[in-house]
Amino acid sequence: MKKIEAYLREESLQDVKDALRGIGIVGMNVHLVHGHGRQGGITLAWRGTSYQMDLLPKMQLNIFLSEHNVERTIETIIQAARTGAEGKEGDGVIFVLPADDVIRISTGERGRDALQYRGDIDDLSGGKKEG
Repeated sequence: MKKIEAYLREESLQDVKDALRGIGIVGMNVHLVHGHGRQGGITLAWRGTSYQMDLLPKMQLNIFLSEHNVERTIETIIQAARTGAEGKEGDGVIFVLPADDVIRISTGERGRDALQYRGDIDDLSGGKKEG
């Protein structure tokens, strides 16, 4: 199992969610966060004064999924979040992290069984096994 943690522009969130639903990703969490990457923020001007805004609003998207679905999910996020054909600074970043275990509280299911939903990416792909 893996965790995908993606930081995206606010305005790209809906496109990313729609694209992920299109490939069968049904479970995700989204948080509003503030930060900056390589660009270090932006310079704004107001009433003749300029100032540096170094913590920009971003959306943090978290998805836990089977390892064999990671690359397809990453490509889907990139295609939906990239600004224009070549992308722009500030489009975001994706982290892929190991997830040791998952337990569904309501049923006690663990591991892959706890991650699956009817109509999700595993169900739509015929339940391919990891490996």
